[in-house]
Amino acid sequence: MTLEIGGALILIGAGNMGSALLAGWLERGMDPETIFVQDPGPSDEFISFAQRRHFKLGADASALPHGPAVMVLAVKPQIMDDVLPRLKPLIGESTVVLSIAAGRMLAGMERHLGGGVAIVRAMPNTPASIGRGITVACANAGVTPAQKSKCDDLLQAAGSVAWTNEEAALDPVTAVSGSGPAYVFLLAECLEEAGVEAGLDRDMARRLARETVSGAGELLRQSDEPAEKLRENVTSPGGTTAAALEILMSEKGLQTLMTRAVKAATKRSRELSS
Repeated sequence: MTLEIGGALILIGAGNMGSALLAGWLERGMDPETIFVQDPGPSDEFISFAQRRHFKLGADASALPHGPAVMVLAVKPQIMDDVLPRLKPLIGESTVVLSIAAGRMLAGMERHLGGGVAIVRAMPNTPASIGRGITVACANAGVTPAQKSKCDDLLQAAGSVAWTNEEAALDPVTAVSGSGPAYVFLLAECLEEAGVEAGLDRDMARRLARETVSGAGELLRQSDEPAEKLRENVTSPGGTTAAALEILMSEKGLQTLMTRAVKAATKRSRELSS
C-alpha cells in the first residue's frame, strides 16, 4: 500500500533517525517528488542517496502554496531553539509538525511556532533503522484525527507505534524503549565477557552472545507468551539455568539494577525536558 499524506513533507535533519525514517517512507512508496529535505551538512553518502531516489535535498520549500502537509523535526535537541523560529514561516494552516527530538516538550515548541500549530512529539528508538523500532507519540490539542493518522503512517515506516495522551509518560518511555537498546547491547557485551571468563575463545563467545540475544528477542516477538513464561520454559528445576537465575534474580540482581537504571534515565529525561 502506497504511503500518501495528502501533500508535501519537509524533513528537517538527515541524521541517523531522520535518514532511517526517510528510507522507510520511500520503501513504502511515498512519492519522492513530494519530499523536501533540509540539512546543513549532508554526508556524501546521503547526497548520493538523494540523487538515486530523486527527493529534493536543499531545495527551497517556501514556495509551497499552502505549506507542507507534515514537517518532521529530526534535529539535535540542543539546536531546536535556533531552528524553530526559522521554520515558522514554512508552516501552513493544515501543517502538522512531527518532532522526534528527545526531551523537547510540546509547550516549548508551541512557544516558538505558535499556540495554534498542530504538533506531535514522538520518541522512536534505534531499531527504527531496520524497520523494527517502537515509537510512542503524543499530540497537542491542535492535532486533528486526520493529522494524527498521517503521523501514525509515517512513524509506522520505522516499526510499531503507540500513542499516549500524557506527555509526562514520554520520560519513562525514553528510559525503557528509547534507551533500552543500549541495555540489550550491554547484556550481549556482558554475556560475551562472561563466556570468555568461563573459557571460551573471544570469537565463539561473541557469536554465542549475539545469536542468543537476537534469537531470544525474536522468539519473544513471535510468541504470545509473556516473558516470564518463556523464561520458565527454559528453566529446569535444579538445572544449569536455575543456578544462573538464582544469581540474576537475587535481591541485588538484575531486576534491582534495571529498576534503578530506568529510574535514573527517567529522572535525566525530565531534567533535559525542563
